[in-house]
Amino acid sequence: MENLLPILFASVAGAGHAFEPDHLLAVSSMVSKRDSTLLAMKDGLYWGLGHTTMIALVGSVILLSRATFLQSGYFEAAVGLMLVVMGLSRLAGKEPLGFKIKTTSEHRVAYTVGLIHGLAGSGALVLLVMTEITSPLLGILYLLVFGVGSILGMFGVAGLLSIPYTPRMRLSRRIRLATGVVSSLACILYGGWMIYVNV
Repeated sequence: MENLLPILFASVAGAGHAFEPDHLLAVSSMVSKRDSTLLAMKDGLYWGLGHTTMIALVGSVILLSRATFLQSGYFEAAVGLMLVVMGLSRLAGKEPLGFKIKTTSEHRVAYTVGLIHGLAGSGALVLLVMTEITSPLLGILYLLVFGVGSILGMFGVAGLLSIPYTPRMRLSRRIRLATGVVSSLACILYGGWMIYVNV
């Protein structure tokens, strides 16, 4: 029964995990080009699916083999680099405000970003699980339930972050541009800090 207690709280922990700074910055950068809350929430859903896919894969390998070589600060640095690239490409106008990309490619980008974030966070998460849960199968179940929570959390976060960019908010182009620049700079600065502390 004691082993089941952490699993009961896994979805709550997963939903809270969606609010970590690097996750918020990556998703806000993606949804700032949206003029539809529904499309932004789909981005959040695909981000969560990518994140859960990687956590489940890497986490299962670590739990079943007890391998610790997959826990590296370089994964965190890779997330930092991705944030810097996202911020720079946004500032360079690669995805100008109001520009609409085909939905199929949009969601692939969100899924890929989620995969990279999952790779960075899986090692620390599995270490925590290994200290609380002795059974590898229960550990994998924890990771999957945690993943479902993070999917739901990011789904909601993406919807909330997209609200200022929807037509109903009627923000001027200047304000939308300013928020895009601030979001991009935050991505670059936070990403640079992640690279600095992990390399």
